[in-house]
Amino acid sequence: MEIIHLRQTLPQVFADRDAITSDVWHQDLVLRKGERYLIEAASGTGKSSLCSYIYGYRRDYQGIINFDERNIRSLSIHEWVELRKHSLSMLFQELRIFPELTALENVQLKNRLTNYKKKEILALFETLGIAEKVNEKAGKLSFGQQQRVAFIRALCQPFDFIFLDEPISHLDDDNGTLMGRMLSEEAERQGAGIIVTSIGKHIELEYNKVMKL
Repeated sequence: MEIIHLRQTLPQVFADRDAITSDVWHQDLVLRKGERYLIEAASGTGKSSLCSYIYGYRRDYQGIINFDERNIRSLSIHEWVELRKHSLSMLFQELRIFPELTALENVQLKNRLTNYKKKEILALFETLGIAEKVNEKAGKLSFGQQQRVAFIRALCQPFDFIFLDEPISHLDDDNGTLMGRMLSEEAERQGAGIIVTSIGKHIELEYNKVMKL
């Protein structure tokens, strides 16, 4: 996938508003593979909804979202499965960690779909300072530790675009910097686009474009 094209896209819940001031909603916006975007938003402006629309599990929007000029509403279940395995990686704000699985099992659950990463997984845990947590149930980890687990999981697949919804909201600056470096390295390796959303604190990258939701 080379581009994600939003054409006059707007959450249906916003449809009755008199005016929408946004660089994203109700615009003609193209996100390109290989580029880096920061979407800054106030709470309640729909940033998590945007991620959900693009990932395909919510359809309550007006307008059109295209992947390489294909309307995503026309994609079959099988096509969505393949996209989520090979083209789209998502780190949701609520993380979607399985609390009954260990930290490592949460990552392996994603990685085993493609076997994209081999021996590097434990090294990723080590880099982010949670190597001692690999065999601990994820539900017993702090939210910041779970954020790091979810981040590692997001890196353990092929992708053309990676979306990160408030990925460092519960992390200190050092861990945020580490994640930024790891994200840049993996995206460069895959030639992928990066889209980060934030209501304030965000990963420091050299963004091609900063937009206000």
